[in-house]
Amino acid sequence: MSKEHQISIPDKISDITNSIQQNPAGETRENLIFLINELINTDFPTLVQVLYRVDIDEKKLKHLLKEQAEIDTASIIADLMIKRQLQKISAKAQFKSKEKPDVEDRW
Repeated sequence: MSKEHQISIPDKISDITNSIQQNPAGETRENLIFLINELINTDFPTLVQVLYRVDIDEKKLKHLLKEQAEIDTASIIADLMIKRQLQKISAKAQFKSKEKPDVEDRW
C-alpha cells in the first residue's frame, strides 16, 4: 500500500472514537489502546495533539496517571477518550431533544 493511501494514527483514533456507538466497547477500547501505545512509543507530540483534539482534561489525566501508576498509561487514556466521547454523544442527544419544542411551547 502506498504511503498516500495510509491512514494516520490520529485519524484512526478519531475514526474509532467517532464510531463508539456502532462498535462493541471492548473492541473499541483495545483498538484505542494499541494506537495510543504506538503514539507513546513513536510520536508523543502527536499523542498530545490527539488528546487536545478529543478534549481530554489535562489535569484529570495527570491525576489519574499518578493515582493509578500500576495501570497501563494507554488504558487510562483510552478510557478517558471513550468517556469523553460518550459525554459528547449524550450532550448532542440532549441538545437535539431541546431543539424540538412541545406543540404547546410553539408559537
